[in-house]
Amino acid sequence: MTVTYRWVQWNRHKRRYDAVLAAIVAGYLVTFIGVGTMTHAPPREVGLPVLAMRALATLAIVLLHVILLIGPLARMTPLAAPLLYNRRHLGVTFFLIALMHGVLAVGYYGAFGVREPVSATVGGHGSFGSISGFPFELLGLLALLVFFVMAATSHDFWLSNLTPRVWKAMHMLVYVAYGLVVLHVALGALQSERSPAYAVALLLGVALVAGAHLVAGMREWRRDAAGARAADGRWVDVCSIDDLQERAGHVICLRGRERVAIFRYDGRVSAVSNVCAHQGGPLGEGRIVDGCITCPWHGYQYVPDTGQSPPPFTEKIATYELRLEGRRILLNPVPRQPGTAVDPVRIPTRQRDEASPS
Repeated sequence: MTVTYRWVQWNRHKRRYDAVLAAIVAGYLVTFIGVGTMTHAPPREVGLPVLAMRALATLAIVLLHVILLIGPLARMTPLAAPLLYNRRHLGVTFFLIALMHGVLAVGYYGAFGVREPVSATVGGHGSFGSISGFPFELLGLLALLVFFVMAATSHDFWLSNLTPRVWKAMHMLVYVAYGLVVLHVALGALQSERSPAYAVALLLGVALVAGAHLVAGMREWRRDAAGARAADGRWVDVCSIDDLQERAGHVICLRGRERVAIFRYDGRVSAVSNVCAHQGGPLGEGRIVDGCITCPWHGYQYVPDTGQSPPPFTEKIATYELRLEGRRILLNPVPRQPGTAVDPVRIPTRQRDEASPS
């Protein structure tokens, strides 16, 4: 979270994450090429450029599957949160690896003729009506262009100026690009493989990504479907004081409405939208840090009773009215305009002492 744009917003955690990621990438490439050199000795020798292409390609597709699994896994377990927090760094790293694979392939297969290298590699070598002869290189190029747009717009500069909604919609093209990559591999490299192991591995990867998204989506749909009914003008009994932990969020699902995050802090209770204005992160899964609700995804912060980010930041989220009846907390399901101050519910000292938050 910053009011000025920097190329990379590194902190100690991100530096450690990037160092580990770089070590994994280097280790994978060195191991793949080293093992490949030993197992493909003459007369079945495979040249170093081809081994490098294969190493980059396999690493890229593994990273792509990991990236696509981070989102649904984060909905199922908080252990995936560190990966989600740094997913853009992982995405840019994946793009650079895929780009190196593409550049090496174009240079190796298309740079020694009379035609321009890219057109020589992508066009004129197959038929769209044939599975075995399909020009799969074109699919890889299209996917790479999508990944380029995503990597180039990954910075918060674009998120802010395109608006979060447009930015998110554009980055959902990752699923289109993923489909192109799967077809690129299935119609390309797998056509010359005699062992079914690679095809099985690809199918398992697709099944894992699709299955994880379906499971996570069903879990979220069931939570919303089981939520309280809310009608305009009617207060909804949403929870007890005892359900709230000090400085931790509590997510309320309302049928047909946006989720609400309720926070208890310093003898008060406030309610805001559960959706972070940055990338739609689940605020109710975060905590209050230094007096501000802190998004667990990227650390964006909001003052609990106003829904505004602390100065000089300008992000705002919707707030909700609450009232206390005995030990029950009632919510007005109609959100106030983002950034509207709402008086927090104050817990009487006697009830505060009786409650036992962890």
